[in-house]
Amino acid sequence: MAVEESQGGTQVGDLPEVCLALAIALTSPRDASRCAAVSPSFQAAADSDHVWRRFLPDDLVMHLQSPPHARKRKIKTKDAYLDLCDAAGAVTVGGGAKVWLEKASGAKCHALSARSLSLPWDDGEFCWRFTPHPTSRFGEVAELVECTCLDIYGRLPAAALSPATPYAAYLVYGSVEEGRRRGLSFPDQETAVSVGGRTATRHAVCLWPDDTEARKLRAGAAAAAGGEAPPRRPRRRGDGWWEVEMGRLCTSTAAGEGEDDDVVAGFEVMGWQPKRGLVLEGIEFRPVVN
Repeated sequence: MAVEESQGGTQVGDLPEVCLALAIALTSPRDASRCAAVSPSFQAAADSDHVWRRFLPDDLVMHLQSPPHARKRKIKTKDAYLDLCDAAGAVTVGGGAKVWLEKASGAKCHALSARSLSLPWDDGEFCWRFTPHPTSRFGEVAELVECTCLDIYGRLPAAALSPATPYAAYLVYGSVEEGRRRGLSFPDQETAVSVGGRTATRHAVCLWPDDTEARKLRAGAAAAAGGEAPPRRPRRRGDGWWEVEMGRLCTSTAAGEGEDDDVVAGFEVMGWQPKRGLVLEGIEFRPVVN
């Protein structure tokens, strides 16, 4: 009998639930979900509050425990995590930013509102108009009334992002109806992302591709240099807004390193042609998902 028991051995699933939970908590939300499919004992451990509390950032836990985010009833920590993985259920933090989690990794996503961005007023303070929008997550969006010089900058502390994580910044926007829109297809537009004053990436973009307008405005201009990459084009999101990637960065891997740095994402239009009709919702910083 003793020989038979030694041959059988102790299986991983025979370990106490608390031991399994401690091990699973060292993985990722994606791996924890996979572990739940192994066996009933793994499922109990993988769904435990100990595991999912490990995946919730401390600052978001504090927001969830205070009004108006406090739950009216106690729910499992895993359910609270999944709620935060939906941008519609994002937590509002200082400065009016929205924060939610990328489901597979638990890394934080940030959305800065148009009100929190830097919108230089070289053409006068009335070149932008703030107004409510029925599909925006924020109370107001910024509508470009008329300008010739267009610069948009978003800034947040690097410490607000998850460490050791590659991020991409996105300009989130729409426009007024076509007849009132001007100067969003040409001249050249450029984005840049910097960390601590050091430029990480720089790209040519086009917010509103219109080949007909571009050809008309380029008449008489020198042709683009051979070999140049074409401008990045936007994509339409499921919520109806458009977004264009501004650039990428990677947060520091060392604890405390670079925490005093700021991440800045900027958009600039080269040239002085009149521009109007842009509806700006904000800038998002989201983890790059492989």
